[in-house]
Amino acid sequence: MRIGIISHLKHPIAEPFAGGLEMHTFQLAKMLRLRGHEVTLFATARSDPGLGLEAICSETAIARVGLSEASDVAFFREHHAYLALMNGLRTRDFDIIHNNSLHYLPVSMADSLPMPMITTLHTPPFCWLESGIRLSDTPNHALVGVSQSIERQWAHVRSVDAVIPNGIDLDNFAFRPVADADPYLVWYGRIVPEKGLHLAMDAARQVGLPLRIAGPAHDETYFREEIQPRLGAHARHEGHLAHADLANLIGGARAFLCSPMWDEPYGLVVAEALACGVPVAAFARGAIPEIIDPGSGVLATPGDAGSLALATLAAMQLDRRACRARAFAICDAGRMIDGYEAIYARMIERMQAQVLPPRVRPPAMRSEAYPAKAFHPASAAMAHG
Repeated sequence: MRIGIISHLKHPIAEPFAGGLEMHTFQLAKMLRLRGHEVTLFATARSDPGLGLEAICSETAIARVGLSEASDVAFFREHHAYLALMNGLRTRDFDIIHNNSLHYLPVSMADSLPMPMITTLHTPPFCWLESGIRLSDTPNHALVGVSQSIERQWAHVRSVDAVIPNGIDLDNFAFRPVADADPYLVWYGRIVPEKGLHLAMDAARQVGLPLRIAGPAHDETYFREEIQPRLGAHARHEGHLAHADLANLIGGARAFLCSPMWDEPYGLVVAEALACGVPVAAFARGAIPEIIDPGSGVLATPGDAGSLALATLAAMQLDRRACRARAFAICDAGRMIDGYEAIYARMIERMQAQVLPPRVRPPAMRSEAYPAKAFHPASAAMAHG
């Protein structure tokens, strides 16, 4: 198949990954190419050229300092990049377009394309994306949820056509049957308020084991006010690590602490920890209860550091082989690609079998359900991971 993948534009699709969405897009493009498909990735200029890159914009991420002139510029850069891309795709020779962005324009313009498109939903509904999907009622466009949790959250807007859980390349996360002799706990991911690192640090201190932290500090204010004061003998920030170093850090831990303050759409970090054989202690939010089972992790009361500490103590008693087996059972990227290939084939077959009727778009109206003032560019940066 000739497949075009639309990425989001806030960060490059390249290692070290800024978050789970970047890793998912990378894995999707890489594995589709390995299966013999002709893939073009529409992404930022510093993305990995080995993915069939066609750059459409430089990255648009900005510091989280609220609405500002910088955020307005980033918003319009993304808008114009996606608008130009969608207009250009009308004359391109793709079999299918896979929209892996969080932007409203690809979904709202899906009916203008001569080829089918699928959109993977990596986020709960937010105003602009929800509005775009409400406008996209063409049979030429299918929605895929990354978890049952996401399927439920979007049900009031539109039912998804399939649920395809995210997956990881298990070979990239080596199984460690025994943790490091010098015990520690691990937390990694984007260091932003919704990931709740400060609560994981408090929980680790209650457990009495040091916490080693990896990931980019995307919110400078949060890092300065909540994280830096907690660093020291009980917690150390290792920085934003390359994959090999990150996998080694994860695998040596006694347990992985997952502390989301929002409903995680999936949780690739949980899958990665399980693949290394590391038990998980996590707040019971979003899709995380779908990933771990009683043999591989322990759920805690959301927002409660004391509950997370107790969950960590219990998780450290679990069998590391059972954690690896759980990753094989539900987190394999090969199974994810099987699912996408199947829906690509169904969409292409459906389009070839019928002549889609012309659609009349209703006149544009401003709905009070989507007031312009409700938009915040940072909301579009929140995705699984």
